[in-house]
Amino acid sequence: MHFLQVLSGCGVYDGSEVHEASAVMVHLSRGGADVAVFAPDVDQMHVINHTKGEPSDEKRNVLVESARIARGKIAALSTLDVGGHDAVILPGGFGAAKNLCTFAVDGPDCKVNPEVEKTIKSFHEAKKPIGLCCIAPVLAAKLIPGCSVTVGNDQEEGGRWPYAGTAGAVGKMGATHIRRDVNEVHVDTENKIVTTPAFMCETKLHEIYDGVGHMVKEVLDMV
Repeated sequence: MHFLQVLSGCGVYDGSEVHEASAVMVHLSRGGADVAVFAPDVDQMHVINHTKGEPSDEKRNVLVESARIARGKIAALSTLDVGGHDAVILPGGFGAAKNLCTFAVDGPDCKVNPEVEKTIKSFHEAKKPIGLCCIAPVLAAKLIPGCSVTVGNDQEEGGRWPYAGTAGAVGKMGATHIRRDVNEVHVDTENKIVTTPAFMCETKLHEIYDGVGHMVKEVLDMV
């Protein structure tokens, strides 16, 4: 099995969530899949100083930063041949909402990076599985009319779900939001889309890891 993972940088506030991205690769490795990592060769929307959570006056490239997670084994998304891969997985992190699309700024009216849009639509049209976690399911909601996804809960529940408002945005984009806990997944069988909340939930790291593992297993089973 040949899997594709699309990254959006390196670091939760302006790129890929590192724990989610690595969890995807570990679970795929355990499942016997080969993983190729790609990312758009574009500048990040901005750079966040992760020690302070504040913008930094510098520029960084999404492909170059993503290479840190991929241990240097990465290619530009523009060079992707969808035919060589059985499925695609996109982890979360704010980079998915800032660099792969403009959801972080524009919400339901967001625009998706053309290469990312082509990739997701190509896998969907080829009836190949698509896995997404954390905030990344908004990409499917935007691009695949009538699909169903989860970003966790639509209620904050005392701070456990700090990004609960995202569920409403999913609905405004024409998709259906399904409530799921952090260790659960939602499977849209018709569209071959598997989603899990991951760090949309304020919880322990092992629960994130387990939820990502369930998502990966469902995608593997679809191949």
